[in-house]
Amino acid sequence: MGGEGADVVEAGEGEEEGGGGGGEIVEVVPLPPFQQNGCILGREPEHSSSSTPLIAETDAEGGKTTAPFHNLEELPEIEAMLSSSTSEPKVTPRLSKLRLVVLAVFSLYSLVNAFQWIQYSILSSVFTTYYGVTNAQIDWLSMVYMVVYVPLIFPATWLLDTRGLRLTALLGSGLNCLGAWVKCASVQQNLYPVTLLAQITCSVAQVFILGLPSHIASVWFGPKEVSTACAVAVLGNQLGTAIGFLLPPVLVPNTEKDLDLMGHNISIMFYGTAAVSTLLFLLTALVFKEKPKYPPSQSQVVLSEVSPEAYSYKQSIINLFKNIPFVLLLISYGIMTGAFYSVSTLLNQMILYHYKGEEVNAGRIGLTLVVAGMVGSIICGLWLDYSKTYKQTTLIVYILSFVGMVAFTFTLNCGQLIIVFVTGGVLGFFMTGYLPLGFEFAAEITYPESEGTSSGLLNASAQIFGILFTLIQGTLTTVYNPRAGNIFLCTWMFVGIILTVFIKSDLRRHSVNSGMMNADIKSVSIESPTENEQNKTASKSPLDSKI
Repeated sequence: MGGEGADVVEAGEGEEEGGGGGGEIVEVVPLPPFQQNGCILGREPEHSSSSTPLIAETDAEGGKTTAPFHNLEELPEIEAMLSSSTSEPKVTPRLSKLRLVVLAVFSLYSLVNAFQWIQYSILSSVFTTYYGVTNAQIDWLSMVYMVVYVPLIFPATWLLDTRGLRLTALLGSGLNCLGAWVKCASVQQNLYPVTLLAQITCSVAQVFILGLPSHIASVWFGPKEVSTACAVAVLGNQLGTAIGFLLPPVLVPNTEKDLDLMGHNISIMFYGTAAVSTLLFLLTALVFKEKPKYPPSQSQVVLSEVSPEAYSYKQSIINLFKNIPFVLLLISYGIMTGAFYSVSTLLNQMILYHYKGEEVNAGRIGLTLVVAGMVGSIICGLWLDYSKTYKQTTLIVYILSFVGMVAFTFTLNCGQLIIVFVTGGVLGFFMTGYLPLGFEFAAEITYPESEGTSSGLLNASAQIFGILFTLIQGTLTTVYNPRAGNIFLCTWMFVGIILTVFIKSDLRRHSVNSGMMNADIKSVSIESPTENEQNKTASKSPLDSKI
């Protein structure tokens, strides 16, 4: 998936994960003498025939140790980890083939959860007619996702950090499945409270889903593919939103003169969603594992050396809020993503305000917005894996999102839907493409804190801003017009640009991984005799294979 420095080639042979040392082994090819490779602070490693040193670099002439963390004394938690890791380098990073299956299953059940979020808003005129409720009550079926997330984010991230990935994934997929089946029981005109209960259940599931992309990417994927993996995980949620814009208007047309037919169509949509959710829950239980047998990157090797008893969730939260660059990112990410949530929720109302009877095209414009964003996410992920220019990319995408929002605002009432399609696509490419950038930038500047905790806080900020923006923009749209609400969002996005400018780019995780990235790395079968030969060579020539 994109890369920097060395190439990793998957082994053609070798046993699968958990089958007696499966996956892939990263073999370190000896470097020429005196070559500097940007490694981590450590001491001269003691070589043996059973392991290859991972953390340490000593100048062969002067005996000096170099380190990418020039201010290491200000980062005691990293210094302690590196000290522990460099004293006994025992683990070699390896890539597991199961990582692709885990990523695919997560992306799919995240897709279904996002589909269930947007399916009411894009059919606001249908559901207000069927349940006999107001637009505001239908808007709350979308906003409940944001409201529930905020108070539950801390318990959810604590559960991820203390009980692990598998339990968190099962809760997310299982609650998503349960909510889908409760919706099937709500297809009667007097059962709006039941459909609200079902949506609340799905929104609780979302709490155990949105914070996982960066965590799954870091735990399962190597340093050359981690940003792309995070983008793919986020893409699943975006694809669900895209399908939610496209499919419901086709499955449930506005047959306001035949409410029985309308109920039948709603029932088909709900039962189809429930069936898919059930299948994905079973797949999650079958394939999801806590972590790969071997860590995939040097940063994960360092973290694996830390005793679980030494971890404090409370201290982790405190450290994050003391990290000024992260706090700035927390606010700017919340503004951008909250604006996206608000636009997605109110898109149907904005389109119908200017183009009566265009429910289907409103869904297609939403689809265009999200699909363009999916392309943007993948491109941004590949670019980050290649360049590692986190702040520059984040700032440029933020500025272009603002430009896209201004263009969308002032072309919405032009009378030509094709122009709205184009400006909506431009807006979506950058605005939705920004989402994985925020996750990965946060993981870099907050390492070694848990990626699940940092991304969870980013999502909480997004939900808070999303609630406020949706309420205020919805009011401005109703009282005045859609342009007033969109100008309100443009103002806040400009504030987000200013905050992003002041974020200090301190790429801690990349600095830890750089020792592996600057060597010539390839994958061989774990049982390959080449590994033993290389280890013997390393033990004979301690200056030739430092990483």
